[in-house]
Amino acid sequence: MSNRSFEDYHVSEEIKRALAVLKYETPTEVQREVIPLAMKNQDLVVKAQTGSGKTASFGIPVSDMIEWEEKKPQALILTPTRELAVQVREDITNIGRFKRIKAVAVYGKEPFSKQKDELKLKTHVVVGTPGRVMDHIERETLVLDQIKYLIIDEADEMLNKGFIDEVEAIIKELPSNRVTMVFSATLPKDVENLCHKYMKDPIQIEIESTRVTADTIEHSLIEVREEEKISLLKDVTIVENPDSCLIFCRTKEHVDTVYSELDRAGYPCERLHGGLEQEDRFSVMEGFKLGNFRYLVATDVAARGIDIDNVTLVINYDVPMEKESYVHRTGRTGRAGNKGKAITFSTPFEGKFIKAIERYIGFELPAIEAPSHLEVAGGKAAFEEKLSGRRIVRNNKTARINQDIMKLHFSGGKKKKIRAVDFVGTIAKIPGVTAEDIGIITIHDQMSYVDILNGKGSLVLQAMENATIKGKKLKVSKAIK
Repeated sequence: MSNRSFEDYHVSEEIKRALAVLKYETPTEVQREVIPLAMKNQDLVVKAQTGSGKTASFGIPVSDMIEWEEKKPQALILTPTRELAVQVREDITNIGRFKRIKAVAVYGKEPFSKQKDELKLKTHVVVGTPGRVMDHIERETLVLDQIKYLIIDEADEMLNKGFIDEVEAIIKELPSNRVTMVFSATLPKDVENLCHKYMKDPIQIEIESTRVTADTIEHSLIEVREEEKISLLKDVTIVENPDSCLIFCRTKEHVDTVYSELDRAGYPCERLHGGLEQEDRFSVMEGFKLGNFRYLVATDVAARGIDIDNVTLVINYDVPMEKESYVHRTGRTGRAGNKGKAITFSTPFEGKFIKAIERYIGFELPAIEAPSHLEVAGGKAAFEEKLSGRRIVRNNKTARINQDIMKLHFSGGKKKKIRAVDFVGTIAKIPGVTAEDIGIITIHDQMSYVDILNGKGSLVLQAMENATIKGKKLKVSKAIK
């Protein structure tokens, strides 16, 4: 099937509309292979590297096939990290925006009760880490009897994190007549065994990148002594002068040191590691996506779950200990067909790790010289000019799909026996507004939220100030969130 455009797929108008706004124009290879089979409810094992567009390859068919009327979750997506869970939830919400798909992310280090309350509301898709998903299953706050789709994302990473037993325990709780899709950058034996055990004649899809890493990335290696790394880092960033840059370190301590050095030197930067509160980690991620700062210093925790189409430079300040990490780290650049650079700093004692990485990726990392004093001096003015300007983000998908949306807050909910259809019925009668202009509706006990799409928010707000819903007068205001 040689689909050259998303228009060629038999998906609903609502999904096509979202894809157009999100600027998904030409399907990637993984999307071309996966979407038609997924639409036929086929079990799939997909080997594809990070950055190949796989979230949309399952997100589009699943969003399309979900029945909006059903209140209980119909799809369960398991991810190895909290960051990735949030990223996938966001992607599904964006793709399903005009179909009003409600996706919820559940993960540890966030109050259980908050997630429990969310799951009580109509929920179409649940994305979560295995531990917290199991927790919800055991406490009966996640209902599984309507699950039709199970997606295991980054299965090899689940294995590395020792989640495989929990994943298996979850699978045993699910309806047996579901569709299962497994996505993985590599296919270790344990992952294959899991697939054979719990899947029905899965079709295996391998997206052969000509090598393990994307062709759009230019790799290089600079040899350096440990004590000279900071000054080399400053020189490289001046000469490269990236629009946005990820700097990976092996430990939290290194992240803190590098961050302090750059911060002191006036770099717009932030840091990310497992020692930070979950909320801080999310706001740093969000800030980097929105372009609030240009440099992010991080441990491997950030190598998954950052989906930003324009990271122009990745620097491995420390050589990764695991060869797979090299692919995940450098895969943050050169995404979505853009060009990117990956520069690795290697000390004299790290040769054996470099050799292992080179064997794994199938080519030698070209050694280059550190920038000369002349090059650094020549790049200084342009570097300082860019440092003071804000980074322009051209491709924040969520901002793009939300730009015409206004969230309205109504002072009534379940306790007043108000349902989603009551909102739709009343709002769609407003002159100039149709049901298509109504987005996700969330009804709590005492209040409700309704997304109004297509820039019609002010119109609806004005009209609803004097209208009643189900004969009840509700206070309406623009939601603060």
